This record gives sequence, structure tokens and C-alpha cells, in this order.
Amino acid sequence: MQVREFDEADWPQVWDIIREVIQARDTFTYDPEMTEEQARPLWVEAPPGRTVVAVEDGRIVGTAKMGPNKPGPGAHVSTASFMVAASARGQGVGTALFTYAVDWATSAGYAGMQFNAVVDTNRTAVELYLRNGFEIIGTVPGAFAHPTLGRVGLHVMYREF
Repeated sequence: MQVREFDEADWPQVWDIIREVIQARDTFTYDPEMTEEQARPLWVEAPPGRTVVAVEDGRIVGTAKMGPNKPGPGAHVSTASFMVAASARGQGVGTALFTYAVDWATSAGYAGMQFNAVVDTNRTAVELYLRNGFEIIGTVPGAFAHPTLGRVGLHVMYREF
């Protein structure tokens, strides 16, 4: 698998992944009714941020975006978001995207990385982040409306570099 920078020609496959993930309603805070036109500017980062894709056998199987968590006085802390096609889950795609994002942020000189809204029932993501030095610095109880579990918490997670 290769992780590389997003190219304009990647958008149709990236949009398919975004649509699939947000319509599942179980891991992402994006509006499940979001249109393609609304999704594109949210996902495709402008510099100094970056958007990447994970490619396996010529097919995009995952995507990530990364950049400053906030502008101005908060710009020294990075953030990132990851989406993996359902057909590629459990195959290391999320881990590869996560590793790329952390390496990118470290080499770009960020002081740390903050995830603002990790659904507490997304155990795969939470465990990956914890194994790699992130801490849960707070949980907003009931902040995410899960389709089968009802209202569950959203973690804020952080790792200093």
C-alpha cells in the first residue's frame, strides 16, 4: 500500500469513501446528508495542511487530512482526520494513514497533535491512538448521536511531540 498526496483526479474515489463513512453515522461528526459540494472544501486541505490517499492495487482505500488544529495562536498544534473504505478495514490502512499524519506533523515542526472529536465507541481508532502515545484529555458525554447505541461520548485526544 502507498500513501501519497491527494490529486484532483482522486476526488471521485475519495468522495465515495467520505459518503460511505458519514452515511454510516457511527464514527464521524459530519452531517450524513452532506453533499459532494459541501464535503470537498471540508476534506481537501489548503496549505499548510495536506490531504492524502492510501492506494492499494490502483484503488483508493483510505484518505486523511491534516493541518493546524486552529489558526493563529493555536497553529502550532496539528490535527488530522482519517477515513477508510469499509471493504479495506482491518487491513492496516488506518494505521498507515495515522502514521503518515504523525510523521508529517512531526517533521513540519508542530508541537503536538490534537483530535477534537473521537467517538468513544470507535474502539479501533481509540486503541490505535492510545497505543501511539495519545491521551484522552477529556470526554464530552453524550455529544455524539450513534445510530444504534444512542448518545455516546466524544473524546478529545492529544499527543505532545
